[in-house]
Amino acid sequence: MKSDVLTTAEAAQYVRLGKPTIERFRLTGEGPTYCKLGGAVRYRRCDLDEWLQTRLIRSTSAQR
Repeated sequence: MKSDVLTTAEAAQYVRLGKPTIERFRLTGEGPTYCKLGGAVRYRRCDLDEWLQTRLIRSTSAQR
């Protein structure tokens, strides 16, 4: 069974982005929500799925 709690590297792989991109998104607030467990950053799979849903676009002419 796959864990529903992912490291930054695992989260980046899950959404098919580079780890530095996820880290930058975390810094700027553009990325998915995350948890701090002690000093460790963790992502819940459901939050990554929700974040992906907010990024859906129907047309290349659509502006964010």
